[in-house]
Amino acid sequence: MRAISFYFQVHQPNRLRTYRFFDIGKRHDYYDEYLNRHIAQKVAQKCYLPANEMMLDLIKKHGKDFSIAYSISGIALEQFEKYTPEVIDSFKKLADTGQVEFLAETYAHSLATLKSKEEFKRQVELHRHKIKELFNYDPKVFRNTELIYSDEIGAMVGELGYKTMLTEGAKHVLGWKSPNYLYANSINPKLKVLLKNYKLSDDIAFRFSDQSWEEWPLTAEKFVSWLHSIDTSDEVVNLFMDYETIGEHQWADTGIFEFMKALPKAVFDNSDFKFQTPGQVAEQLQPVSAVHVPYPISWADEERDLTAWVGNELQDEAFDKLYALEEKVHQCQDNEILNDWMSLQTSDHFYYMCTKWFSDGDVHSYFNPYGSPYDAFINYMNILSDFILRVNQKCSEKSPDHQSKKEKPTEKQMNPEVKKDRRRAKKPDTFDDLRKAPKTVLKKALRQVTTKTVATALHNSDEELKQRILSNLGKRALKEYEMLSKDKPNNEMRNQCRQEILDLVQYQY
Repeated sequence: MRAISFYFQVHQPNRLRTYRFFDIGKRHDYYDEYLNRHIAQKVAQKCYLPANEMMLDLIKKHGKDFSIAYSISGIALEQFEKYTPEVIDSFKKLADTGQVEFLAETYAHSLATLKSKEEFKRQVELHRHKIKELFNYDPKVFRNTELIYSDEIGAMVGELGYKTMLTEGAKHVLGWKSPNYLYANSINPKLKVLLKNYKLSDDIAFRFSDQSWEEWPLTAEKFVSWLHSIDTSDEVVNLFMDYETIGEHQWADTGIFEFMKALPKAVFDNSDFKFQTPGQVAEQLQPVSAVHVPYPISWADEERDLTAWVGNELQDEAFDKLYALEEKVHQCQDNEILNDWMSLQTSDHFYYMCTKWFSDGDVHSYFNPYGSPYDAFINYMNILSDFILRVNQKCSEKSPDHQSKKEKPTEKQMNPEVKKDRRRAKKPDTFDDLRKAPKTVLKKALRQVTTKTVATALHNSDEELKQRILSNLGKRALKEYEMLSKDKPNNEMRNQCRQEILDLVQYQY
């Protein structure tokens, strides 16, 4: 018989509170307790509790014929323990059935595999201990944050002792191959790789309630007919999705609960498929070949790459500056510092800074607390600036001679001149007023926009204003500006770019 492998991702980030420039050095409470509690409790009532109850009923009804898997981030587990302990209890009941597999992942739902092998190992071990502590389960299968995978990342996971890993069945990686087989890592063939069938997964996760979709409404019988039409030589269909699909992304009134309740019986009655966890699939099947992934892939966007989290100037500056602190953070030997360090690594913070449009953007906008990527960046960098001050201070306490080696404070680290300039100058009301803005304020704002934005905003501006702004750009940016300034943007685009820069300047007053 062929297999259906259901895996659900369970994650909630520690959302950051609004953190102003003037909070730096004064307040160290970075998290929005009200918002985190509100969302955890809301999603628990709409998704986690009713969905867990439904899954428990399906296991009782179908016995060993129905199995599922979960990957729950350590950050989410902490919030459940704090705000909704009944969710933990409901997962424990599922664990007690013996029909549920818990997967390993990074504790903070982080992107550590892209920056630090040591931090990655540390978080995986912390997560493993947490799963063992709560559910008396020792994970054997690994799922990286956002299904991020490459040959090297897979080999790294294999070194940790895991025998199986999940990732995206990206079309540009597979080519003519099908995701419906078990594959192996190209560096370490002992690591088995299960690939998500993104079309069938997304039919449930994203398109289920879309009434403009030509296949709407989706019934269990229709879905099983699609499974039945798959080539008979295909061995496994991996349906990977966020658990919040059930009840939150797809609300109860869409019929998602009824669909999930009806699906197992429809599968058993009308197909030759059975339900297995990723671990069970890996035990029973053998890899058909190696899958070659030289560059990292993920589940996100049409490109299935990393540009949802890293790649633009905002994301890269925040990401690089955060991981540059790794050595100092561990020198501190302070639990509060370490906990904040982990929470600030959560991938969601960098996702909020993404400036490109996503086909799944509506789903993620449910939980995005920011009005724009620039708001997310400014808020995060203010918090990171305070965190840097704390780390440096703690390091100084641990090492008497560290003070002489301490990095020179940046403008973002409470440069007193920035505050003096801001107090003396009048807040600009228009883009033209920027000719009178303090240089330190202008420079800080211009660091947060692209050279393309600057060139567009300065189109048809007078020479005095141009020189005032251009004098705050670096050599590389000036060279880019010379090329980009030849373009002739329309007035609407020019005004948007002017407003973007003006907003960043005004934000500092």
